[in-house]
Amino acid sequence: MRQTKKPKLVRDNIPEIIFVNGGKCKFRILSDNDKYYSFLIKKLDEEVCEYKDSNNPDELCDILEVIHAIADYHGVDFKDIEKKRKQKLKERGGFKKRIVLEDW
Repeated sequence: MRQTKKPKLVRDNIPEIIFVNGGKCKFRILSDNDKYYSFLIKKLDEEVCEYKDSNNPDELCDILEVIHAIADYHGVDFKDIEKKRKQKLKERGGFKKRIVLEDW
């Protein structure tokens, strides 16, 4: 008996890759923005968990791709996000010093 899997957001070319490799899949295109956003957030959680479980830096690419999609969903150019990230880095620093607050 085939196991039923929960619907999940996948990269654009995944159905074609499955078909080319002789597999079968059913898919749909999300038209509802709220559902799309909900799937993006679930995908972000999934990708972060995969990174945490594997500790593989390659997984960071998948996390970043989802972040780009979320930025696009909000109508924000990723260049603007990167600009804000650099401004925060300048003002507050990064994490290179590995500082952990013990009490505040």
